[in-house]
Amino acid sequence: MKKEVDSSKKALEYAFLLLKYRMRSENEIRLRMKQKKFPQDLIDKTLTFLKDKRFIDDNVFSKAWIDSRIKRPFGLRRIEQELKLKGVDKEVIRAQVTRVKKDYSEEDVVKDIVRSRLKRLKANDAQEIKRKMYAYLIRRGFSPEVVYDAVVQL
Repeated sequence: MKKEVDSSKKALEYAFLLLKYRMRSENEIRLRMKQKKFPQDLIDKTLTFLKDKRFIDDNVFSKAWIDSRIKRPFGLRRIEQELKLKGVDKEVIRAQVTRVKKDYSEEDVVKDIVRSRLKRLKANDAQEIKRKMYAYLIRRGFSPEVVYDAVVQL
């Protein structure tokens, strides 16, 4: 009985250690606990406790993640992909992205990035500048249509 209590305490302490650094999705904690070789039933019990006490909530996590990544600025496609990799449910991602799209204009963000980066790019050839700009914006996760329109307007 004492060993079981010690194991539960260690599992919970490890989960809190992970949460101390930043918010995490349920799946992130599950995977990290598996890496530390915690038994599956103990992982499930720990995650249930954390969810019941609202220490983890994928809705809150994805909202915070999206808000922080938009400020960087990243495109919604990249943010969605990151949340999928973190194991957040597709419905949760879709709901949060829909929430953000109401106040977020990808076109305006891309145009601002193009204006600011245009000053820093050092190339003589206009095609080379367009290519670099397109590649940069696609890597940042903006939709190809919006990027294309912005780059063509260069």
